[in-house]
Amino acid sequence: MEAIESFVSAANDILWGWPMLIALAATGLFLTIGLRFMPWRKLPEGLKLSVRPSKGAGDISPFQALMTALAATVGTGNIAGVATAIYFGGPGALFYMWVIALVGMATKYSESVLAVAYREVDELGNHVGGPMYYIKNGIGPKFPKLALVLAPAFAVFTALAGFGIGNGVQANSVAHALEDNFAVPAAVTGVVLMIVVGLVLIGGIKRIAEVASALVPTMIIAYIGGAVLVLAYNYAAIPAAFALIFQYAFTPEAAEGGAIGGAILLAIRWGFARGIFSNEAGLGSAAIAHAAAKTDDPIQQGLVGMVGVFIDTLIVCTLTGLVIITSGLWTGDINGAALTSAAFANTLPWGGTLVAVSLALFAFTTLLGWSYYGERAVEFLFGVKAIWPYRIVWVLAIPVGAMTSLELVWNMADALNAMMAIPNLIALFILAPAVFAMTRNYWGAKEK
Repeated sequence: MEAIESFVSAANDILWGWPMLIALAATGLFLTIGLRFMPWRKLPEGLKLSVRPSKGAGDISPFQALMTALAATVGTGNIAGVATAIYFGGPGALFYMWVIALVGMATKYSESVLAVAYREVDELGNHVGGPMYYIKNGIGPKFPKLALVLAPAFAVFTALAGFGIGNGVQANSVAHALEDNFAVPAAVTGVVLMIVVGLVLIGGIKRIAEVASALVPTMIIAYIGGAVLVLAYNYAAIPAAFALIFQYAFTPEAAEGGAIGGAILLAIRWGFARGIFSNEAGLGSAAIAHAAAKTDDPIQQGLVGMVGVFIDTLIVCTLTGLVIITSGLWTGDINGAALTSAAFANTLPWGGTLVAVSLALFAFTTLLGWSYYGERAVEFLFGVKAIWPYRIVWVLAIPVGAMTSLELVWNMADALNAMMAIPNLIALFILAPAVFAMTRNYWGAKEK
């Protein structure tokens, strides 16, 4: 077992090393420039479209699609991931989380556009899409052999990663949060989660979207509210926190005469890695949810899709980072979710409880969102007949994850996430001209 764990850990280090981080950042920058910085300029339009009434073919509203995608992305990365980035990369890591999010908006926009443009209607009448479908229907006609490899590969990696990062890891996070803070046994959490998730999954994407659209905004607002209270109390420390962010992003060790270049590389490495882990731009996962949206234009859902990156990283992660930096605890020995919890509790008596409950709810909604991603991946590979067997196995796996040590599973899931990104990034580069053309036509028609 130790040999397997060492191999997976080494493979994970390679897959999430500099080549992958550069590829994800370069893809986002390429798309941002190709779109003429439209995602930044049209963010208000995306926010407006996110809450408008449904219009067009699809299964769920644009808002429900966004909340389903956010259910899968807003999670441990926003609480534990930010803390880890700052612990290892210094406050400057938060700056590079902003950088990867700004270019990631173009990536998420393009993924959502392609998801709607190349989606299909399955035998059950559901609208299905995502990278495997835009590879099949977008790349397939021109490069059939390439599509025949990339589309199934993405689906396989997604289905397997879902059981790790979307199921076992999330169930374990909920169980630990409730056990550590409220003395709820992990076995009890696992069984309750299994029942609740099973009841939600019976209703398919519509039930998942209904739960997500009710729970996700509530939990995000509650978490943001707690962070704002902490920062309001520590308002005098906010200017110094921003000064630290920029100092550590560009000249972190200047005052101490250390190795500036190495420290900056650490800030970039951890900022990029945790930013991508949090918002999933480039992995292609959120496109699966956006493909089900009721919309009459791919561009409009693309604008809605990019809002997810803005909320996840530029709002939620930023607030988490500022709470940690203003607390001063980032220089200590605490890391991960414990650091975020301690930073909140340093100001609010109930701050630790807020973080624990938020972590449990974020992990629960991530479990729901990823269940849908895995379901669509399995359907692509084996057809609609595989949906119910998949749901049963998914639900039964929850208690196992809640009661199991998951270091190996976490590393395997991280590796599979990176492997998901590879076919998706290839597809984005090949299909980028189509995205650029659709975008130009949309805004050209609107401006006439």
